[in-house]
Amino acid sequence: MAAFMWRACGTPQQWARLVGCASVRSIPVRSLRTNGRRLHAASTNLAVKIRPLYVLLGTGGGYAGYKQYENYKDSRLEKLGIEVPPKLAQTWEVAIYKSVPTRLLSRAWGRLNQVELPTWLRKPVYQLYIWTFGVNMKEAAVEDLHQYRNLSEFFRRKLKPQARPVCDSHSVISPSDGKILHFGRVKNCEVEQVKGVTYSLESFLGPQTWTENQLHKTSFQDQLVTQEGNELYHCVIYLAPGDYHCFHSPTDWNVYHRRHFPGSLMSVNPGVARWIKELFCYNERVVLTGGWKHGFFSLTAVGATNVGSIQIYFDRGLQTNSPRYSKGSYNDLSYVTNNNQDGIVMRKGDQLGEFNLGSTIVLIFEAPKDFNFNLKPGQKIHFGEAVGSL
Repeated sequence: MAAFMWRACGTPQQWARLVGCASVRSIPVRSLRTNGRRLHAASTNLAVKIRPLYVLLGTGGGYAGYKQYENYKDSRLEKLGIEVPPKLAQTWEVAIYKSVPTRLLSRAWGRLNQVELPTWLRKPVYQLYIWTFGVNMKEAAVEDLHQYRNLSEFFRRKLKPQARPVCDSHSVISPSDGKILHFGRVKNCEVEQVKGVTYSLESFLGPQTWTENQLHKTSFQDQLVTQEGNELYHCVIYLAPGDYHCFHSPTDWNVYHRRHFPGSLMSVNPGVARWIKELFCYNERVVLTGGWKHGFFSLTAVGATNVGSIQIYFDRGLQTNSPRYSKGSYNDLSYVTNNNQDGIVMRKGDQLGEFNLGSTIVLIFEAPKDFNFNLKPGQKIHFGEAVGSL
């Protein structure tokens, strides 16, 4: 049978290229005679060479799919009001997940998004996405689906001005649409990405280098607090694929510094956030730090699978999801110069940046002890709605 297939498809080398994941060497053919007819039988000694890359991709992709299914079951239980305790991944499980080339896939997805769709194909493609992720196109500045030339334009659609009124009575508003994963005070230099699963504050933000007068303090958390009697607070907002993908300034503040961490692009949906400890520290992210009327303030845009593109409107030099990067590296940029001591001045509600698809925003800021959050865990929130105030 093998000999017949080779004769039909070509040489052994061509057959090896056809099957892709194995190298096949020539097989000796034995001749037999029976009733005057010559028969050929191929040896069963087939040499197979497995290609590790294909096995790794198949294993990693299959395992990631299995975990996504597990996360889906957990989310169904949560919707029924049943609390699901976090099941943290083992080191080997994280290694398998990280073996999936999510950065490459995200770049490929980004290029696909730039392909201009034929006019006749735009409406059915976008309607399928709208139906799948529950997009409200009545809020879009452009409701006509035929006007979006490609998926990228559709993902980054703008909203009507009246669709997101900005709350004036609270000092901190939501910078984006999304779901509240967690919020509260930062304790012991640890921040909760979801209930019961934490990550290191210092690993997430990187070394404190933007305010030299605080370096004498021993605790990293204390180094961020600039005013006596204040506390450090945090808020995590998850942007689903169907959400509005732009993010805005959550308060009146000055942005002094940008730190870009290249990294993995694992999924950041709530199920994965419950599974992988320090997930946000693994992923690519852009950390903006500065100050507001109560001291330290930061906003971090965290990348995710298919969300390698993070854009900051006032920082055209920022390049995310580059093909090559050094593991554990980061690069800094100061917006403060000799001629501009104020950095980038942002007002509450100002446009700040955008994702190519859903992702996560993390706010970490200093405020007095009587700061109160106007939130509930797991609630849906829109840009402009109240996060908290004094």
